[in-house]
Amino acid sequence: MGKFELKLPKMGESVAEATVTNWLKEVGDTIEADEAVLEIATDKVDSEVPSEVDGVLVEKLFEADDVVQVGQTLAIIEIAGDAGSNGVEAPEVTSEVVKEEPSPEVVAEVESRVVEARESTQVAVVGSGDRFYSPLVKNIATQEGISQNELDAVPGSGKDGRVTKNDILAYLKSRSAGKTQTAESPAVTPVQEEKTKPVSKPVTPVLVNGGDEIIEMTRMGKLIAHHMIESTQTSAHVQSFVECDVTRIWNWRNKVKNEFQQREGEKLTFTPIFMEAVAKALRDYPMMNISVDGDKIIKRKNINLGMAAALADGNLIVPVIKNADQLNLVGMSKAVNDLATRARAGQLKPDEIQGGTYTVTNVGTFGSIMGTPIINQPQVGILALGAIRKVPAVIETEEGDFIGIRYKMFLSHSYDHRVVNGALGGQFVKAVADYLEAWDVNRAI
Repeated sequence: MGKFELKLPKMGESVAEATVTNWLKEVGDTIEADEAVLEIATDKVDSEVPSEVDGVLVEKLFEADDVVQVGQTLAIIEIAGDAGSNGVEAPEVTSEVVKEEPSPEVVAEVESRVVEARESTQVAVVGSGDRFYSPLVKNIATQEGISQNELDAVPGSGKDGRVTKNDILAYLKSRSAGKTQTAESPAVTPVQEEKTKPVSKPVTPVLVNGGDEIIEMTRMGKLIAHHMIESTQTSAHVQSFVECDVTRIWNWRNKVKNEFQQREGEKLTFTPIFMEAVAKALRDYPMMNISVDGDKIIKRKNINLGMAAALADGNLIVPVIKNADQLNLVGMSKAVNDLATRARAGQLKPDEIQGGTYTVTNVGTFGSIMGTPIINQPQVGILALGAIRKVPAVIETEEGDFIGIRYKMFLSHSYDHRVVNGALGGQFVKAVADYLEAWDVNRAI
């Protein structure tokens, strides 16, 4: 019998890890090729990992909620035949080799090394709670004798507060300096010790009455909550608002939507029209299509538009339209409809929610006329589309002004004031409105 290593497959260029959410097979179960063995989750997308071979599951190397790196072995599957790991034929072992016994000197040497290794081995750190540690960080902590509790207290500067190599090396340096100072300096008095204690903000207790219902947050809900807090703590949010007259678009769409659906087999919604205008405005104002990395600004070459889509459970997911400025309106419509449909069905691939450079969210779907959305990190801007309303408005003509019924909406632009000033933030959203208001009513599609 041979053994096959089921590894976490590559799920996209920007996806490096996933969380095991549920095992669909147990040890001893028979598995067929292409049959799902376990379920995993990346940042927001859930998917299954199928088996590449027929066999029997003999070992699970990770449990639910464990974080696995791409390429790591998830499970061992026993397969028929003499193939070794992942189909590599195992070398033939002769009876002479099996029967050969090592000399007493070799046995003594091996036993000595085993005892020495056991005496010098330290307890390895594995991470606690929701905090993830890379193998490099864990190895450094183990070698330096850092306990689990000590490592958990090290502040992290990486993504999601993770401890990087530089963080742990800086901690080791400060710890070493602290020990030296303690050995050379006089003892700290109780008053001094009291002054050096960090002042922690008291946590306000949440009172629960007898009739209250306690609901556990979903995994996605926890992720969204974390990302929202991280964004508000990272970016200096500021907003600009513009009212936009979309009467020309409203009338044009009513004129062509039936023909479009008959020809393309899909509905023509307002979303691709708005996305096209945003892509044009980003091309005009490329400094809105950037990210911030410490003290550096990364000016993005591609315009990849994130499109916030509501799920059945009320959560939002943001699939990305890659190179949106290169699509015509038909291509944009197909991309929008496809991503929205598969988002609601939970069929998005991990790479399809990565790499966005700017995000658009439609708060008008829920009846809101405007909103102040939170920036989708590491982007620097997000545009909220308000509900389209039929309102009385002043219409300017060559013959004079008069009151008429117009279709209008608010565009709400949230941007990162660390790198985007009020002029750029306001000019960008005004450019989007100008593109929409100047819509060609005779445009062919």
